[in-house]
Amino acid sequence: MRRRRAAVAAGFCASFLLGSVLNVLFAPGSEPPRPGQSPGPSPDPGPGRRGGRGELARQIRARYEEVQRYSRGGPGPGAGRPERRRLMDLAPGGPGLQRPRPPRARPLPDGAPGWPPAPGPGSPGPGSSGPGPRLGCAALRNVSGAQYVGSGYTKAVYRVRLPGGVAVALKAVDFSGHDLGSCVREFGARRGCYRLAAHKLLKEMVLLERLRHPNVLQLYGYCYQDSEDIPDTLTTITELGAPVEMIQLLQTSWEDRFRFVLVDGELKVTDLDDARVEETPCTDSADCTLEFPARNFTLPCSAQGWCEAMNEKRNLYNAYRFFFTYLLPHSAPPSLRPLLDSIVNATGELTWGVDETLAQLEKVLHLYRSGQYLQNSTEGGRAEYQHLPGSTIPQEDYRCWPSYHHGSCLLSVFNLAEAVDICESHAQCQAFVVTNQTTWTGRQLVFFKTGWSHVVPDPSKATYVRASG
Repeated sequence: MRRRRAAVAAGFCASFLLGSVLNVLFAPGSEPPRPGQSPGPSPDPGPGRRGGRGELARQIRARYEEVQRYSRGGPGPGAGRPERRRLMDLAPGGPGLQRPRPPRARPLPDGAPGWPPAPGPGSPGPGSSGPGPRLGCAALRNVSGAQYVGSGYTKAVYRVRLPGGVAVALKAVDFSGHDLGSCVREFGARRGCYRLAAHKLLKEMVLLERLRHPNVLQLYGYCYQDSEDIPDTLTTITELGAPVEMIQLLQTSWEDRFRFVLVDGELKVTDLDDARVEETPCTDSADCTLEFPARNFTLPCSAQGWCEAMNEKRNLYNAYRFFFTYLLPHSAPPSLRPLLDSIVNATGELTWGVDETLAQLEKVLHLYRSGQYLQNSTEGGRAEYQHLPGSTIPQEDYRCWPSYHHGSCLLSVFNLAEAVDICESHAQCQAFVVTNQTTWTGRQLVFFKTGWSHVVPDPSKATYVRASG
């Protein structure tokens, strides 16, 4: 069960990380309105080029029912008991949501559900126990430092600072975005198209509440307020992060890239509005084609009429082409590269599932953490090093790559023998300083130096200098 949960979490991370990056980095030609600023006059909705209000209402209802399924579904990883938690508390005065007025459900034509949605069976009324969103509209009345971050297909993201000084992210439907614009061009119904797009944001809010995990963005709250000609527009308030930069990851140590740790914190899934749990329905294997730019895969159609493991395989292949290919073998310890190459090749061919991929990654971690990858190291030809306990060399640094410090050569080692091997492999290394700091795998951090002309006392460190002769 632990392995399954970890595999599912890994799948989510691999699947949505790229979407998160593109969502932050892509900005449309016309910038969405800043928080608190009117988006400007919009043209009157036209009759629509094709389709009709009935079709739009059908799509809205389909998304509404999807949100309801996620709200009422079984417990997700780390979610506790979702039926005891407030997912969409729209009751006036309820905890976690401060509204300037009670919500007014506005029915749409042709049977579309009203907006904003009322709390479902999985959303208890006021006074319920358990954690839930804590911030509402009142928290957004006196924000400062509003800054447009970026947009994706549906949402715009802003950075603001709350009155207490905490920086948060605000997510809202992008009024200048492709999702809303294409819908208006097709159906000519601006309010209905907003409802259609906003249900994706609502779905993401529900998933963020249910998928409580250290590697999933934290939801702080939400607010419904009128905006231009559309009443009750939804804004979610979330944890503020930074976009993942591939170049930045490549410049970190292999050990950190194996974990996918960023400089200032954990890697987190931020974009869940397009996430799905259900497998794709099918009548035969021709309906189960995974299409990627470089190649396609055809998966079997089960007797129950679902494409077998389609979500899992899509996540794995995205992990392969966006992360494993670049991050796993690059600057890895030589003895681990054959195993890492097999992981890259197997995920690239989709011959492994998430369980086998996770097992092989755990094997790599064990070999690295236990030092077994060093078993073929030889001690022949090593120089002698003099031990100077309780001392350090404050200067005489040189740069190496990859290093934990941009201005010096700071690397992690399993033991003293590996530190000697590294120093021997660097032409400029004449000494090294072992610190009392360790990495996430328990390896010690060591500074490598060009000399030892100035050694000073430091009880938390130990210096080793190359013996002359």
